[in-house]
This record gives sequence, C-alpha cells and structure tokens, in this order.
Amino acid sequence: MIRAYRFLLRPTARQQAALGEMLRDHCSLYNAALQERRGAYRHVSKTTVRYGDQSAQLKEIRAFDPERQGRWSFSSQQATLRRLDKAFQAFFRRVKAGQTPGYPRFKSVGHFDTVTFPKDGDGCRWDSTPHDRQTRVRLQGVGHVRVHQHRPVRGRVKTISVKREGSRWYVVLACDNVPAEKLPPTGAVIGIDMGTTHFLTTSEGEHTPNPRFLGAAADELVAAQRHLATFPQRTRQRTKKHRAAARKVARLHAKVRRRRLDFHHKTARVLIAGNDVIAHERLNTAGMTKSPAPKPGPDNDGAFLPNGAAAKAGLNRSILDAGWGQFLAILANKAESAGRLVIVVDPHDTSRTCPPGLGGCGHVDGKSRVTQAKFQCTACGLTANADHVGATNILDRAGLVLCDVV
Repeated sequence: MIRAYRFLLRPTARQQAALGEMLRDHCSLYNAALQERRGAYRHVSKTTVRYGDQSAQLKEIRAFDPERQGRWSFSSQQATLRRLDKAFQAFFRRVKAGQTPGYPRFKSVGHFDTVTFPKDGDGCRWDSTPHDRQTRVRLQGVGHVRVHQHRPVRGRVKTISVKREGSRWYVVLACDNVPAEKLPPTGAVIGIDMGTTHFLTTSEGEHTPNPRFLGAAADELVAAQRHLATFPQRTRQRTKKHRAAARKVARLHAKVRRRRLDFHHKTARVLIAGNDVIAHERLNTAGMTKSPAPKPGPDNDGAFLPNGAAAKAGLNRSILDAGWGQFLAILANKAESAGRLVIVVDPHDTSRTCPPGLGGCGHVDGKSRVTQAKFQCTACGLTANADHVGATNILDRAGLVLCDVV
C-alpha cells in the first residue's frame, strides 16, 4: 500500500529563515516559468513551451543565479516545474471538456507553501530509526531539521515534501510497500448516515454528536476578520499590524482545521475497530453545497426574486464544517489498512423509504419525512428517527450489494 506520513518540524530560527527563502526562490522559479509559457504563446506565433524545454534551462539558471537558485536541490526545482506543467495539463483538459478553464495563475510568496523532493536522498534525506524521537530530516541549503515523529514510518520513503501552514512547518513522507495491519474480525456490519444535526448516525441507532468546530470559533473569527477589514486597501500588506491581523485569522482557521481532522481520525478509528463492513452513501458534497441559481424578476428590470440563498448558505456552512468528504476519505484509507470493507451505496430515497430493517413496509414517500429528525411512514404509520431510518436503509442496500458480489 501507499501511505503518507505527516510530521511537525522543529526548525531553529536560522533554519526557519532558510526554509522561507527556499519557498521564495521556488515560487520565483514557478512564476518565471509561467511567464515564459505565457509570453511564448502570446508573442512568438503561439509557440508552446513544455516541461522538457524548461527543465533543460535549469542548469543555466542555476549558474546565472547561484545565490538564489543554485543553492537548492536540482530535483526539487524540476518538481516545481512539473507542478506548473500539471497545472497546464489540467487547464487544457478542462478546455476540452467544456468546463471553466481556470488558466494557471502567478503565485504570491504567501500562497506558495510546498516544495517537493522527488526522491529520498536527492537533496533531502530522511534520517530515522524505528523508535527514535529525535528524528531529523536533512534538507539541502537548510541543514538537519528536527522532526517531531509521533509514530513510526513503515515502508519505503519515496518522496518528501516540506509544507508551510501559517507559522508551522511540516514534512510529508510518501511511502510505498507499507504493510497492512489487519485487525481481528468482529462479525459486525453497520450502516452510517451523515448529517448536520448529528455528525453521523449508525444503523444501530447510535448518534455521534456534531462538534461544529467552525461555529464554536465563530465569535473569535468574526472579531479577527472585522479587525482585519478595518485596514484600508492602500495599506494592506504594507504594515506590520495588517500582517499580524492576517496571521491571526489564518491561525484561527488552522486551529479549526486541525481539530476537525483530529475528530475525523478518531471517529473513523472507532468505526473501523468495531465493524468488519461499513456502508455509507455516495455523497456529492460539491453539488450539495452549490449556491441556488438567481431568479430574475418578471419585468427583467435588473431585480431578482427571493431564491432562498441566505438559508442555503447556512446549510452549506454546516455541511462544509462537518467535512463529510474528508471523513469518508479517512474512513476508506483506514479500512484498507485494517482489512475492512467499505461499501458505497446509492443515496436515492434512503431517507424517504420506510425501512424493512426496522419492521417497515418499504413504502417510498417524501411526505414520510415529517421533520429533520422525525420519520413517519404514510402507509404503515411506522415512526422512527429520520437519521436512524436512513442508516438502516443504507445497511439494507449494502446487503444487496454483498449478495450480488457473492
């Protein structure tokens, strides 16, 4: 299996400055390569510059500017050029598919946060022993940076990335040949229904509370963002006070993100440890959080009719705060490592069907969903919690899938 390990770096003040310079110089290389591609296409008879052409110029660039470009790993600079090439490939793919193209943009220093080393030992060396808490990673031009390794690294380290998040630095190891750590079988099969009132509800009727991390930090975030908005446009990014206010907002969002990620890992681990098979709906989070289309007025005078955008915005915020997509991805990864099975079922009418698993009749009617929390079948009168009904129907559909596979 392929796995990624993410560890916190503990750089010294000098190393932190060197890491910042590394990001700045790679950002400069990225922007220069983008400018070359744009200029060649616009002004030189629509000439296309490819990755191979720009990679061949690296030797000359490093010799011309040894203090900024020559001090860093050659392979990491090639990875930065590949990153730009992938952005262009994605752009042309969207053009051919008729989607919004999204032409690659120039990166500011504050938004270029990752440098990748394609091979362990080429500009970057992972120095680790299985039980060494004083692990270090050696980076060309930076030195040996101490790593807070909170768990052992298994498999073979393939690529190493250095990432900045706010004032923190992380190292990300991509490893292959990671052995599976299968858990003993439990014989339990469960279905889960994701929600906003409860984070998830199982087919056994158990609810996992929704922690609402963004809502809990809302007051502090509002105050920080209002303070940031008080700076006039002409002084933004120019004063220490503005930069400090921007860092505070970023720090609060990072804290919310870390708490949500920790909650997702712990919740997924409990489900994986107690069940052999876990079923959930195939959720289209991007479609569910899409803003409603505007409704022009009947006179076409520039006025618009109410379209429920304010109420939908609140629902979208709750869905994104719950982070269903991230949780289900973590659940799938942990299931693969533990030898468990995750089944994804069609979500159509799972909350409108009277559940046979709870003694229902199987009747499908949207009016049976009386409220967000209450389900009452219009045919047989069965009353149950709506989320419990959805989880039970998901489990029933997973059983049909298992029967078809067998």
